[in-house]
Amino acid sequence: MNFCTACGAPVALKIPAGDSLPRHVCGGCGAIHYRNPRLVVGALPEWEDRVLLCRRAIEPRHGKWTLPAGFMENGETVAAAALRETLEEACARVELGAMYTLISVPHIHQVHVIYRSRLLDLDFAPGAETLELRLFAEDEIPWDEIAFRTIAITLRHYYADRRSGCYGFHTEDIAAPPASR
Repeated sequence: MNFCTACGAPVALKIPAGDSLPRHVCGGCGAIHYRNPRLVVGALPEWEDRVLLCRRAIEPRHGKWTLPAGFMENGETVAAAALRETLEEACARVELGAMYTLISVPHIHQVHVIYRSRLLDLDFAPGAETLELRLFAEDEIPWDEIAFRTIAITLRHYYADRRSGCYGFHTEDIAAPPASR
């Protein structure tokens, strides 16, 4: 951030009085601009013994498989974001169940929230950000082609819970990958 969104003056990164972290502070009007993590919200749509995955038509990870999910919008509830993203990416209608995974990814300033959900029907189709959709049984999941670690973690929890017959709420933190030399 270089300029204040309130008055247009230059901002500087400094620790404001009473704070403990560097923030973008306007040199003109004094406005403090907070930059907080983004929420990625989605659903794990179930139909009988299968889950619905989307093949991404956009970067990052174009062509890889994921659950329908995306960035939460201002003015939305977390549940509304999960429903909207499922409709946008898979043109699918679902009934949301419990929040299932909450995964912090601090090195990219994101928190991923996935709900378990039940497809209401099989009337789904690729949205603008999706190349194709498919219902997968556990033994068909393309593990090497899953787009994001958070999705692989969610699916692994789902199948472990399904085998045990007890679905829990799972939280995890994903550390930054080691720096390459």
